[in-house]
Amino acid sequence: MPNTQPTRTLPTDQDAKLLRQLRPARLVWPVLIGLGVVGFLFWRSYRPGDLAPLAEAKWPWLLATLLVLWARDAGYIYRIRYITQKQLSWRQAFEVIVIWEFASCVLPSAAGGTAAAPIILTKEGIPLGKSLAYTIVTAFLDNLYYVFMVPLVVWLAGAALYPRELQSGFVESLRVLFVVSYVAVSAYAGLLLYALFVNPISVRRLLVRLSSLRLLRRFRPRAYALGQDMLNASAQLRGAGWRYWWRASLSTVFVWTARYAVIGCLIGAFAPMSTGTFLFVFARNITYKVVLLLAITPGGSGIAEGAFPTFFQSFIGTATMTSFMVLLYRIVTYYFYLLLGTVFLPRWAARVFGGRK
Repeated sequence: MPNTQPTRTLPTDQDAKLLRQLRPARLVWPVLIGLGVVGFLFWRSYRPGDLAPLAEAKWPWLLATLLVLWARDAGYIYRIRYITQKQLSWRQAFEVIVIWEFASCVLPSAAGGTAAAPIILTKEGIPLGKSLAYTIVTAFLDNLYYVFMVPLVVWLAGAALYPRELQSGFVESLRVLFVVSYVAVSAYAGLLLYALFVNPISVRRLLVRLSSLRLLRRFRPRAYALGQDMLNASAQLRGAGWRYWWRASLSTVFVWTARYAVIGCLIGAFAPMSTGTFLFVFARNITYKVVLLLAITPGGSGIAEGAFPTFFQSFIGTATMTSFMVLLYRIVTYYFYLLLGTVFLPRWAARVFGGRK
């Protein structure tokens, strides 16, 4: 029988650091920054009558938005339960995803919840080696989805993948950034693929040699640790059958497709939406996420709100409606998870540490 009981111990230094990073006081600045940007957008764009489409909202599209959000979260819960080989109960899987999403909201976008995932899984009773292995699996599959999806959306949208509203210089910079990010993600996915399934020792050796270069020498301890994590992950996952990878892959495709579909559903509730337009919004969302990956603010707060009109206003209509859409989008994809995490984090901490925290 798998171990489904969390380890109840006093917090280690690493655990205490995580709890400090996730404490409710850290919510103040991202919320103020995000709402401040939205307020500025409304102040700059508001005109009487521009919000008239709200009275004609298409409820089927709003219902579709809720269903997509629910399906995405259910998919995440299913995925983490089966990636961990059912070592988590359904309740544990739910709380892990809630805390994971909460961490993504309060940590910088470049780190996201993945940085906190091994600690979260370890506190649920999964050994550290396996926790690191399962985290690497999720990172590998997430990156692989991006690698396969980008050629599809480039074919679908072509040059219009980049907002025409940007000046030519910014469009070219965004194009370069998009290509560089795709190459980097592809290289990382390929490295994980080789490490997990072929020769992890060679990958560790390669990382150590690269970090021996003068400019990269300060990253050598981190490179060795990453290589060792890959080696451990390969050992932990050795023997996982095709069913394991099939379920993990399908659930990854499901959750990320649902994640990218949210904006299209929201826009469809207040603006004309055909199948072609929906697919185009889906494709544009890929480039939008590239910008968010570079955000240094918690959860991309401020950056996500500020960049949204550039990428999606042409599908919505007026600037005022776009500002409203920014607020609605962040409520259902960001502020909701901040609230959910604020409710469940104290309960989760009390459960895994065996006392009030």
